[in-house]
Amino acid sequence: MSWTRRSRAALAVCVLLLAGSAGCGTDDARRGGASHAPVGTILEDRDQEGRPFREVGQEDAPGVGVEVQPDAAGGWDVRLTVRNFRFSPAGAAARAVAGRGLARLYVDGRPVARLRAPAYRLDARHVPRGTHRVTARLYADDGTVWAVDGKPVESTADVTASEPGPGMSPDAASLREARAHGADSGGRGSPDRARGAS
Repeated sequence: MSWTRRSRAALAVCVLLLAGSAGCGTDDARRGGASHAPVGTILEDRDQEGRPFREVGQEDAPGVGVEVQPDAAGGWDVRLTVRNFRFSPAGAAARAVAGRGLARLYVDGRPVARLRAPAYRLDARHVPRGTHRVTARLYADDGTVWAVDGKPVESTADVTASEPGPGMSPDAASLREARAHGADSGGRGSPDRARGAS
């Protein structure tokens, strides 16, 4: 009889150990990370640097708005407004996690910066005299472009910089003459468009 009790007890311990380890989840789940489940669908479309679009449904899609205003030092303050999106810290694993990643900033289609925070100071050398398009586009940590309806999740602001007039310092001219106007360029931008600076 004692052999039967010991066998049942040993069997019960084995079942509990197996059930307990199966219920613990993956290493990522235990560490508070996301699972490796695929997010969205990879499309054939690519950005200008060759990164593929990652299509997600509209209900869960991230969004971004961009506002650009002149600063007192002659540069430009860029502010992003995001929804359904969190910036990943530097060193994040190179995989797509729903609603996470980074933003890339472009001026007239040229890459300027990778952003892991919603604020950035754009140096005046990137915005010489004239009108320029400043675009913020959202990317997953694996380098894919977040997309909705086949279009990248991005927002664009048109910025006009002018030269100083007679008797004005370059900084004063920038503050007085510069204009920033938000415009979604066909992507999924924020409904909060960038405001003009006066």
